[in-house]
Amino acid sequence: MKLINKLLILFCLSAFALTSCEKDEVRTIAGDGQSGSLKSSATSVNLTKETLDDKVIEFTYTPSDFGYNAGITYSLQFGKKGTNFSPVREVVIANGITSKEYSGFELNNLLSAMNLPFDANSDVEIRLKSSISNSIAVYSNIVNLNSKPIPLTAWIYIPGDYQGWDPSTADSLISVTGNGIYTGIITFPAAKSGYKITTGKNWNVNFGDGGNGAISPTGGNFQSPSAGPFLLTMDMNSNTWVIEEAPIWGMIGDAVPNSNWSVDADMKFVNNGDGNWILKTNLNKGEFKFRKNHDWGTNLGGSNGTLKLGGDNIKLTEAGNYTISMNPTTLTYTIVKN
Repeated sequence: MKLINKLLILFCLSAFALTSCEKDEVRTIAGDGQSGSLKSSATSVNLTKETLDDKVIEFTYTPSDFGYNAGITYSLQFGKKGTNFSPVREVVIANGITSKEYSGFELNNLLSAMNLPFDANSDVEIRLKSSISNSIAVYSNIVNLNSKPIPLTAWIYIPGDYQGWDPSTADSLISVTGNGIYTGIITFPAAKSGYKITTGKNWNVNFGDGGNGAISPTGGNFQSPSAGPFLLTMDMNSNTWVIEEAPIWGMIGDAVPNSNWSVDADMKFVNNGDGNWILKTNLNKGEFKFRKNHDWGTNLGGSNGTLKLGGDNIKLTEAGNYTISMNPTTLTYTIVKN
């Protein structure tokens, strides 16, 4: 009996110890959380090309509190007023930073990415999101911004010998940010091929070679140094221009008619800022690759739309007329049967 009593006492003490341990354990459970507050330095921004480099707005916030020392991720959410932030544009803020400023260029890019109209102001709502997981987040007060993006991309046109001096069908040079500096690649058929600049697809306003690298409204024809692709840079702010040799990409292989793995079918650079080379042509069933400057020193192959330096031959399983597009920067390509 004494042994049984001792066992009972030992059992009770063990149970008490376990209960005490459970009571002493500290459990951290996230509560609802209290969001910090968000402030904006402006409620209206008038974006212009002259303010693209200026700081136009700044958002500041106070830290949020989840009731304990939590790893909080902060981000700004942008949504068109009345949409309840759906769709939402979200910008994560670096750790330890309690403010986010935007230049005119950065804000313009953000508003453009929201597909806001260029011809009228829109009301945008901004709030602070504070999250500790994918499912736990709190949101601040909403601040409002009235603004509109401005179209930055601009073009000038290069009519000349290479295309019959017709501005309506001439290739273009692009200024991606609308800063007055235009670039693009033009392939000229012969040395001293003439060309000019027009600001529209007509001859209403045109510019020529003013001599010594100058652009002039009374200048004569610009001329290419030789046949082949050249990179043109036309600075319409300083009225200066530069012409430089440019690379050329082509397709080679038994899928390319008259190639026989020794002759390239040259592709055309698209002057739209994306960096793509294209070719619309008939192709045979077979294989091909892309190569630079008619040389095997730089060649691209691959599969499923992805390219690799020195990659495998690209296989074409059906003959036909195709539009091929490739980008040596992003290492991607597309094949579309016409």
